[in-house]
Amino acid sequence: MSDPSRTALKKRVYSQRYVYLLRCKDGSLYCGISTDPEARLKQHNYGVGAKYTRSHGPCTLVYTEGPYEYGHALSREAAIKKMTKEQKERLLDTTNR
Repeated sequence: MSDPSRTALKKRVYSQRYVYLLRCKDGSLYCGISTDPEARLKQHNYGVGAKYTRSHGPCTLVYTEGPYEYGHALSREAAIKKMTKEQKERLLDTTNR
């Protein structure tokens, strides 16, 4: 019999993730990762997502990329979070053409 905690960890590590950007009502951008960005958006807008979006919502999903392996998604999220807002806006402009 397998250990349930190890099974949950395997599912988390091996499931595909998407990197997403939300535009909040104040115009700010929030970056995260999820297996289902649409479902995650609903969580953010219901107030059970990240602390940041609770005070800046409601949000709209404006960008997704992936799917990636878990580690790659974390790295890509970190890279996007290091971008300036201007760089993030350019990323949105180039992908929405």
